[in-house]
Amino acid sequence: MTNLPLPRYVSMKAAEGNVRRGPSLSHRIDWVFKRRGMPLEITAEFGHWRRVRDQDGAGGWVHYALLSGARTVLIQEDMLTLHAQASEQSPVTAALEYGVVARLGECAPTWCEVTVGGYSGWAPKGKLWGVMPEEIRD
Repeated sequence: MTNLPLPRYVSMKAAEGNVRRGPSLSHRIDWVFKRRGMPLEITAEFGHWRRVRDQDGAGGWVHYALLSGARTVLIQEDMLTLHAQASEQSPVTAALEYGVVARLGECAPTWCEVTVGGYSGWAPKGKLWGVMPEEIRD
């Protein structure tokens, strides 16, 4: 056990990872996550295994070696505008499509900084999946 808080967010380190029904190699593979960098929520731990779920609530057990502590988020609105500062009034730096995976940076109470494809800016926290509502990051 890691003694890290649950639930918490991580990302897929591997390009693909088997999702199993239980926390061991003898458990059946229910499906395979195939998106490096995809944010996942860890809801339980058992030895080297982590029970995870994706934004749709789909999940199961994956080996910890397939996961990374690097934080990412999924964009939850089509053409979500990123801003230069954590304010709707600040200049727009980019617009992102629904489902894009972005790297998570700093988070204020209601905004987070994200980076993807050479673009970076601030987005409302409620439009991102992969960050806790009360989470603050510097």
